[in-house]
Amino acid sequence: MLSTLICVNGDSNIQFTFIRMETLKYKVIKTKEQYNNYCNELIQMLESEKPEQYEDEIDLLTVLIEAYDNEHSTLPDYDPVEMLQSLMADHKMKARDLAELLNVSKGYVSEILHYKKGMSKEVIRKLAERFAMRQEAFNRPYKLISDYPVMPEEQEAVME
Repeated sequence: MLSTLICVNGDSNIQFTFIRMETLKYKVIKTKEQYNNYCNELIQMLESEKPEQYEDEIDLLTVLIEAYDNEHSTLPDYDPVEMLQSLMADHKMKARDLAELLNVSKGYVSEILHYKKGMSKEVIRKLAERFAMRQEAFNRPYKLISDYPVMPEEQEAVME
């Protein structure tokens, strides 16, 4: 919508045109509540039947969320497996749901959740996309539990 204002200054007329701007739907994130709301909106868009219809909004929310993450270090001090378990609980997901999402076997998911196998790059990418998080959240080092403990004599042989 345009509004025009004409000012008369002596012998000349000066014309100003004003454009009414729409209120911004998304703004720079300033509170934890706003951050959580934007994360939830982003997840809803990503999970919709046609996420491509929200492409610009998804891009904008991702930028805003990442900027807030970088400034406020919102990543908890969980290791990636603890974080995944927490996200699964928050989203009421079971291991079979995760296996389907990641297109991997339930056994592989179980091994990840029990610290027996690390997450592949593809798994990390899919998790970050699904939970609207940075890949770095899942790509941090954590200790794996070995199925077969190494005997002291085997350890010495490996070290030689």
